[in-house]
Amino acid sequence: MSEIFMKLRIKEMLQGKMKRYLVFGIVEIFLVVAGILIALSVNNWTTKKSLRNDELKIYETILNRIQEDKHVILGTIEYNNIYLKQFQFADQIIAANNRSKLDTLLRIVPSLFRYSDFDKSSNIYQNLVNSGELKILENTMITSSLQILEETYIYMNRMENIHLQLAMEQISKEIMTSVDLSLNTVENPDWLYSFQFRNMFFASMSIMNRKG
Repeated sequence: MSEIFMKLRIKEMLQGKMKRYLVFGIVEIFLVVAGILIALSVNNWTTKKSLRNDELKIYETILNRIQEDKHVILGTIEYNNIYLKQFQFADQIIAANNRSKLDTLLRIVPSLFRYSDFDKSSNIYQNLVNSGELKILENTMITSSLQILEETYIYMNRMENIHLQLAMEQISKEIMTSVDLSLNTVENPDWLYSFQFRNMFFASMSIMNRKG
């Protein structure tokens, strides 16, 4: 194409037609620039397409991770709620001073050692930051949600640690010295109906409600 325009320019120059020479020169420059712009555009489109594919892959990975976590969390909530209902029932027995439910109360006592033991960390957002992939994601709503999710995981883990300490360090000391767990008997039944024992259920329920 350049050679054709070159020959035409030379022919026009030889014939003294300078205006047409300039026209051909301008057209040639235009075509060259247009060619460069098209090449850049194609390259830019290819780059954007590649980035878009990378973005979709990242979203897919995030979705799979969240779905896995959701399954674990739902199981944790179900486990948590089972014992929460037991504690609520025990609290009602104690509040009503219902001595006919002593055996039921004793059966619930070992459950005070139970806790959901959710120990999971969501480092999706931090991994995106560390890998540089966060810059690829255009949906700021998703990235903001991932930050909130990470903070929620930290909070849940903290609640689990508090529950563990309560169950193993405080509640266990009281129960181990007052209840025979192997025989499911208590030396002093009045202790089970005391406000001190009721506080154990109250503290446990408070933590479990925050986790749920």
